[in-house]
Amino acid sequence: MCSKGVNQFIDAIDACTQTALQTCRAALLDHGADYAHHAFRKERQHSDSRSSWIAILLACAAVLQPNALLADAIPVRHTEGLMHGFLVLRTLEGKALADGQMTQDAQGDRVKTHLIFRFKDGSLYEDTAVYSQRGTFRLFSDHLIQKGPSFKQPVDTFIDASTGQVKVHYNEQGKEKIVAQRLDLPPDVANGLLFTLVKDIKPNVPQTTVSIVAATPKPRLVKLAILPQGEEPFTIGSFRHKAMHYVVKAEIGGVTGFLARLMGKQPADTHVWVLGGEAPAFVKLEGPLYVGGPIWRIQLASAGLF
Repeated sequence: MCSKGVNQFIDAIDACTQTALQTCRAALLDHGADYAHHAFRKERQHSDSRSSWIAILLACAAVLQPNALLADAIPVRHTEGLMHGFLVLRTLEGKALADGQMTQDAQGDRVKTHLIFRFKDGSLYEDTAVYSQRGTFRLFSDHLIQKGPSFKQPVDTFIDASTGQVKVHYNEQGKEKIVAQRLDLPPDVANGLLFTLVKDIKPNVPQTTVSIVAATPKPRLVKLAILPQGEEPFTIGSFRHKAMHYVVKAEIGGVTGFLARLMGKQPADTHVWVLGGEAPAFVKLEGPLYVGGPIWRIQLASAGLF
């Protein structure tokens, strides 16, 4: 789900990437020519020029530095089984936008989860993930569909994690387009697994990092940093509990990430609350389902009266 928090906007950042690189190179060349042309100036001017040249080099190096975050394979602490839950998606003001449900079927070490939201305006968000829970969580495949007026761009993305093949169907100016690409996917790729992984992360670990495939629509790998924020109280009827609050941050490396931070276009954080204990459970999520969209809240739905 959090891959929507980095989708689509990266293309806008990428449009600036080549310009930034060319600007850096041009600055270096121009400054070098200027330095040679004024070689007869005073030593102080030489020193100032050298300092400026070094500053340009450092700035360009900062732009080009790669993402240093390492990703983590999440150990299975709680074995997943059969599950059928009902969810509701609301605005932060409490207005209901979509009804959802999540089902899960486990056959030995192989688990299949299906998450779907049907919006009141006819939009659809549907994610089906198949993964292994043998020792660590390992994604086999993920199929994400989002379409309708609640989303800026309809996208249908299928990831075959065993082969690295990623296929993205999207619509651009009324024309159906397909991007097919093979990526070298790490074993910690976590598309469709956020609800599962946050239940197994140890809350005393300062940061856990996993990878996701973001379709922009060009597929690319992005890291998610999951950071515990401490426990917060909540109630269900007369029962009082405490939920661990996690913040999920998209970490985009290289030139794209640098420009995103520079332009103030870093994807919005996602907040997830999980009930701990012997039987951990999802409580609430707040975050965008697509880039530039509002922050929405996903939480457990209450059954109506029969």
